[in-house]
Amino acid sequence: MTALSAAIDARRDDLIVLTQELIRIPTLNPPGSYYRQICDYLDRRLTAHGFATHLIRATGTPGDSETFPRWNIIARHEGAHAGDCVHFNSHTDVVEVGRGWTMEPFGGEIKDGKIFGRGACDMKGGLAASLIAAEAFIATHPGYHGAIEISGTADEESGGYGGVAYLAEQGYFDPKRVQHVIIPEPLNKDRICLGHRGGWWAEIETKGEIAHGSMPFLGDCAVRHMGAVLNEFEDKLFPAMAQRRTDMPVVPDGARQSTMNINSIHGGQAEQDPDFTGLPAHCVPDSCRIVIDRRFLLEEPLEQVRAEVTALLEGLKATRADFDYEITELNSVLPSMTDRDAPVVQTVARAIEDVIGKPPEYVASPGTYDQKHIDRIGKLKNCIAYGPGILELAHKPDEYVGIQDMIDSAKVMGRALETLLLPRA
Repeated sequence: MTALSAAIDARRDDLIVLTQELIRIPTLNPPGSYYRQICDYLDRRLTAHGFATHLIRATGTPGDSETFPRWNIIARHEGAHAGDCVHFNSHTDVVEVGRGWTMEPFGGEIKDGKIFGRGACDMKGGLAASLIAAEAFIATHPGYHGAIEISGTADEESGGYGGVAYLAEQGYFDPKRVQHVIIPEPLNKDRICLGHRGGWWAEIETKGEIAHGSMPFLGDCAVRHMGAVLNEFEDKLFPAMAQRRTDMPVVPDGARQSTMNINSIHGGQAEQDPDFTGLPAHCVPDSCRIVIDRRFLLEEPLEQVRAEVTALLEGLKATRADFDYEITELNSVLPSMTDRDAPVVQTVARAIEDVIGKPPEYVASPGTYDQKHIDRIGKLKNCIAYGPGILELAHKPDEYVGIQDMIDSAKVMGRALETLLLPRA
C-alpha cells in the first residue's frame, strides 16, 4: 500500500461524515435552494486545509434572483513549484425528491455500506471523494508541483448556466490557467467518461379557439391538435430515431440510439391549488403545450434534429383542418467527446489499473453534463468525468453512494494527482 492510499484509508470516517453533511444541505434545483449555504460549508472546509477560496455569484444568469442567487465556489491550493493545474469540478445542486423513497431523502443515512440521500450519487459523493483525495495528496506530498483546484458549482441539473458556463465565460477554465479537469459524476469507479450526447429542448404549442364545452363544434380544441402531433411522433419520429445508432460508447445500451422524452404537457385550464374544492369551467381549450427533450448523437447534425420535428408539424399544417402551432427552442447542446489519448484520460486510466486492478471501460454519458461548457466556452478539451456512484441511480428514489466506491475513487484521483503533479524520477 502506498503512503497516499494509507492516507485516504485513514480519512474514511471523515469521508463518511463529509458526504452526510453535504447531503443534509437540501440544494434543490429548481428553485436553487441553499446554494450559498453549501458554498459557505465548502469555504470553511477548504480554507482550513490551506486553499484560497473565491465565492462567485453568477449574477443575471437564468434563475438567479435575490431569493435564489446562483452561488459558486472555486478553491485553489498552490504547490511548492510551478506546474500544471488539476481541477476537480462538482455541481452542488440536486433534483427534486420525487415519490417512492423508503429512506429520508436528506438524512444521509447509512445502511449496508451505502450512504443514502438525494444527491448522494449525483454527485455529492463524488465531490466528497475529490476533497479527500486532494487533502490526502497535499498532506502526503507537500512539495508537489503545480496547483489543485476544487469547485462547487450551481445549476448543472438545469443546464449549468449559473455555474460552469458562467465561470468559463469569466476565464476560470482557460487552458492557460487550468490544464486538466476531472468531473466526479457517477459513472462507476472503473469507467472513464469521455463525453456525452447532444440535447435539444423545445416547446411546441398547438392553438385552438375557446368555446362553451357543451358546444365544442363552435370552438377548436387545441388538445386534440396536440394529440395529432403526438400521433405523428409515435408513428414516424420514434421509429426513425430507434434505427439510429452511434459509435460513441454511450451507456446504458438503450442510449446508443437517438431518444426523445415528452417532458411535460399542459392543455386548457390551469390546475388549481390542492385545497381548491370547486369544479372546472366548461371551456374548449384554446392552447396546449408540450416540452420535448431530444437527445441526439454525434452523427446527427443539430439542424437535422430541428428540421425533422418542424417537418412533421408543417405536414400537419398542410393536411389537418385549422391546425396551427408555434415552436420555441429552449436550449441546445452539442455532443462533446475527449480523445482517448488526451493526457487526463491516459493518466486516470493508469490510475484505475493501479487501484482497481483492471483496465477502465471508456464510456459516454446519455445526458449532458458540465463538460459541454468547459469544452465549448472554456476551449479546454482535456476534460473527463470520473467518479463514484452508479449512473442508473441518478434522480431515482433511495439514491445512494457506496462508501468503498468513494474510497476507491478517491485513491484513483489521488494517484492521478501523483502522476500529473509530482516530478518524474
